[in-house]
Amino acid sequence: MKVLFATMVVLCLASGVASAQQQPATPRTPDGHPDLSGLWIGGGGGGGGNQFSEDVRNSLGAVGIAPSILATRDDNIENFERDNALVRRMATNKPLYKPQYWETVKKLDQDSNIADPGFNCMPPGIPRSGPPAQILQTKDQLIFLYLGVGGATAFPATYRVIPIDGRTHTNLNDLDGTWFGESIGRWEGDTMVIDSIGFNSSSWLDTGGYFHSENLHVVEKFTRNGNTLTWQVTSEDPDVLLKPWVWEPRTVRLNPDPKAVLPESLPCSERDHLHYATKEHH
Repeated sequence: MKVLFATMVVLCLASGVASAQQQPATPRTPDGHPDLSGLWIGGGGGGGGNQFSEDVRNSLGAVGIAPSILATRDDNIENFERDNALVRRMATNKPLYKPQYWETVKKLDQDSNIADPGFNCMPPGIPRSGPPAQILQTKDQLIFLYLGVGGATAFPATYRVIPIDGRTHTNLNDLDGTWFGESIGRWEGDTMVIDSIGFNSSSWLDTGGYFHSENLHVVEKFTRNGNTLTWQVTSEDPDVLLKPWVWEPRTVRLNPDPKAVLPESLPCSERDHLHYATKEHH
């Protein structure tokens, strides 16, 4: 297990807040657009905890794993990681690669302990980062703050500054590829659409060896409804993918505490590579 100087902070709503409650009015900025500002709960993924997930238990039980076997797997981090990996491989929504690249995906997945950027304290990029933990919105830009994530896969805290002032993209040939690319936002009705190009090829779309080329094009959509924010993302990469990969929408909730602040994430430090016995992925 990685020795990691990182914190996984779980921000939670006060008890008794029922999902069935009517949503409050969506706050708006002086120019009439929805205000996306706030600390948002439930957007992070990976890391933390060693409890055998009830979702994992249900998924494995659905394919015939005996309850007597599942009952023995609580509080065992090795079983937790391997069972989560099995459930991930059962997922039906996966990127569809061109045939000549499936062996590359398989090889990267098998060598995840070495190849996965998340095992090397590198930024997650998008879409792997998910929705941000905090959004700051002005008339001309959005600032996204992402917490550092700790666990078997870990990422440093990072941020994005996204212009929403009507500018267009830089010519792709003039961009130096980066982890999050060049992102530009625009309003489509009450939905903020963020278009990103100009990536490096070092990040992964997600766990599992899902690599991409420098021609990756990512479109994110943010729609606020009262105290919830829905994030949708589509990744296109004509160099390696047969078709765009559309993720299931993810909804996060506003932290209602007006005094809440985003805590500092401690630095990520990779110390395990010299001690790996195998390349077996988590």
